[in-house]
Amino acid sequence: MLTIDKAVSMLPGPLHRLVMKHSELIKFAIVGGTTFVIDTAIYYMLAFTVLEQKPVVARIISGVVATILSYILNREWAFKNRGGRERHHEALLFFLISGVAVLLTAAPLWLANNVFGMRENLAGLELAVLDFLLAFIIGNLFGMAFRFWALRRFAFPDEEPRGGDGGSTDVNPNPDELTDEELGHA
Repeated sequence: MLTIDKAVSMLPGPLHRLVMKHSELIKFAIVGGTTFVIDTAIYYMLAFTVLEQKPVVARIISGVVATILSYILNREWAFKNRGGRERHHEALLFFLISGVAVLLTAAPLWLANNVFGMRENLAGLELAVLDFLLAFIIGNLFGMAFRFWALRRFAFPDEEPRGGDGGSTDVNPNPDELTDEELGHA
């Protein structure tokens, strides 16, 4: 079965090094894409049914569910080589940061709905497109940028060395071993 790590190992040299250099960001983006799909599905299920008149509440609920999944995936995969905090402290910071990010993702929708009244004369597809642009494109861009910066800075601040404590017995890998060390598989 082809895994992400196997796919990365098959990339040509320069591209492989580039992907390895930015592996946290790429993994963070994959986690974000996964939680984006879940977030979007939950939002639309709520916004077009029980919370039709309260899209901001639907957005916050979907954001909270996606945030819980995001913590699990980011902790166990995207930022697995980071630490520096006790798990409960790290989780608290993650959820505080994500709470701010959920509010940031809801802000464009809230402004359009409550300040500018943009949703008043729309229905159906027009409303769905506006909500998608505001909450899932603009809002998620704000939330994603804030989350990546804040998670690396506060929740998962210390990067463990690639060798030794990072998963290998070889603290000083040679260039041939570096790709295995970077993958954390050696």
